[in-house]
Amino acid sequence: MMMEKNVSSEGYFILLGFSKWPHLEAALFVVILMFYLMTLIGNLFIIILAHLDSRLHTPMYFFLSNLSFLDLCYTTSSIPQLLVNLWGPEKTISYAGCMVQLYFCLALGTTECVLLVVMSYDRYVAVCRPLHYTVLMHPRLCHMLALVCWISGFTTSALHSSFTFWVPLCGHHQVDDFFCEVPALLQLSCADIHANELTLMVMSSMFVVIPLILILSSYGAITKAVLKMQSTTGLQKVFGTCGAHLMVVFLFFNPVMCIYLQPPTENSQDQGKFIALFYTVVTPSLNPLIYTLKQRCQRGT
Repeated sequence: MMMEKNVSSEGYFILLGFSKWPHLEAALFVVILMFYLMTLIGNLFIIILAHLDSRLHTPMYFFLSNLSFLDLCYTTSSIPQLLVNLWGPEKTISYAGCMVQLYFCLALGTTECVLLVVMSYDRYVAVCRPLHYTVLMHPRLCHMLALVCWISGFTTSALHSSFTFWVPLCGHHQVDDFFCEVPALLQLSCADIHANELTLMVMSSMFVVIPLILILSSYGAITKAVLKMQSTTGLQKVFGTCGAHLMVVFLFFNPVMCIYLQPPTENSQDQGKFIALFYTVVTPSLNPLIYTLKQRCQRGT
């Protein structure tokens, strides 16, 4: 009988990534590098602009700066490692590096889920309570809401990532993904992982489904307010600000739900890599573009 061995004793994992399609790796390297540079430049531009331009010292741009910083950190936690693996034959990551990557990916992803809820609340107040906007969304409250987003994300990640790494990961140490993510790591387990799968489902519901419901509820109320508007200019401003945020919400939540809320299968694992690549690489690079295109309308609220 083959003896089982914990992969932590090996000191590293092999990230298989896209090794099933070696002919795609060179093209993926170029495309991912381009999107990563776009993410860095676009989000840094928004952060610097929001800081330097006094006209943008508003709650909306304060939260947008937080979103941009989140996207910078999120992509940097996984994309440089992916680029290294695509460029050369070595596709390894240390056990400690995998733990750190998992922690920050979970923390930053969870923080973004909560932050998008806060941003939808900001838009709700701006549209539905415009006369009380400056009172309700005062700077102290905005800073507190942002702090809650970050604390909730990093605290939740500490609990969930620890729970994941307590599971004995035995046998081979090949992770069928391009970065350390919970579903892929759980596939290496030689123990009963029903508790982990249940925890993952509960966490996904708390930080994906519930935030999405809250966001849609906010926009339901916004839609009612918009239908009562008589001013064409007012409608344009609302669609400008809310349309950009809704597009970002769709681009973020749709692929995340495909990864975390569907039962795993052999086909879904390969499909999941490209979906994960979309929300890890493409979405953060599109966020600055989406908000920049809507900037002229946004400044009016």
